[in-house]
Amino acid sequence: MKIAIVGATGLVGQTLLNILEEKHYTDNNQIYLYASEKSVGKIIKIAHKNYKILSLEDVYQVDFAFFCTSAGVSKQYSHKFMQKGAIVIDNSSAYRRNPKIPLVIPEINFDCVNDKTKLIANPNCSTIALALPVFAISKKKKINRIIISTYQAVSGAGSKGLFDLEYGSEIKFNHIIKNNIIPQIDRFLADKSTFEEDKIRFELNKIIGKKINISATCVRVPITNCHSESVNIEFDKNTSCESIKEMLLFQEGIMVVDDPKHNIYPMPIYAEKNDNILVGRIRKDKSKPKCINMFLCMNNIRKGAALNAVQIMEKILQQKNTK
Repeated sequence: MKIAIVGATGLVGQTLLNILEEKHYTDNNQIYLYASEKSVGKIIKIAHKNYKILSLEDVYQVDFAFFCTSAGVSKQYSHKFMQKGAIVIDNSSAYRRNPKIPLVIPEINFDCVNDKTKLIANPNCSTIALALPVFAISKKKKINRIIISTYQAVSGAGSKGLFDLEYGSEIKFNHIIKNNIIPQIDRFLADKSTFEEDKIRFELNKIIGKKINISATCVRVPITNCHSESVNIEFDKNTSCESIKEMLLFQEGIMVVDDPKHNIYPMPIYAEKNDNILVGRIRKDKSKPKCINMFLCMNNIRKGAALNAVQIMEKILQQKNTK
C-alpha cells in the first residue's frame, strides 16, 4: 500500500505520521511526504527510517492521500491525487460543506462512504468532540437544543499558535494569548458569530443527519493541547442523568470520566494520552427541567484530526477486505 501525507511538517501531519508508525503502517508500506516548497528536500526520521519531503509538483500514484493543509492547498492539489487513483481524506474546511462530499466520523456515519467515494472530509475538531456524545444520546432521546461553549487549546491553530503561547507574541492571534483568553476563533461573520461557531452548527447536523438547534461560543485558552467543551442539552421531555450516562458508556469512542465524590472529571491532562472523548460532570440543569449539563475533553490533534483520518482509512480497508 502507498500512503501520502500532504502537510507532513505541520502539527497534524507530524501526528498523523506518528499514528501510522504506532499502528505499524510505516513498516511495509510506502510513505510519501509532501509540504511547502521551502521544506522540499528536508528529511524527517520516523522509526529509524528517513523520509524526504517531496514537491507537490511531483504527485505520485498512491492508495490514500491525507491532506493536513489549508483549504486552498487542498482545493489546488487534492484532485491531482484523485486523478492518479488515490482516495483523499482531507482535514481542511475545503469540502466539509459540499453536499456531495461525505463528512465522516467513523463511529457515526461511515455508511455514507462507498466504493465510488474518492474524497472524504474530516470534520472540525470541536465538532468531533460534540458529535460523538450527541450521536449516542440522540439515538434514544429527542434533542431540541444544544448550548455549547468551547475552551480550545492553541495547538488547534498550529505551530504559530504554540509560538504565541510560549513567547507572548501575536503572530497567529489578534491578541496575546499568554495569560489571556480570546473569545474569537476564526473570522467574524455578518451575524457577529465566528466561522468556528458556524462550523459546529453546520457540521454537527450534517454528520448526525438530524436538525438540532445549536448555540455556540468558541474561546481560545492558554493551554498547549486538548480542547474542552461545556455542553447544555435540552430534550423534548425530562430525562435522567443515569440514562444519559448509560447511553454514553456503550458508545464507541467515548470514555465516561464522572466521579465527583473523588474530584474525577475530564481534563486536558487526562485527554492528552487518551484517544477517546472524555465525558463527565453529567448533571441536571436546575434552571430548566428538561436540560442536562456535561463537560467534554479531547485531544484535538489526535482524535480531533489525525486519528479520525486514519480511522477512516482503516474502515475503508476493512470494507474492502470483507468483499
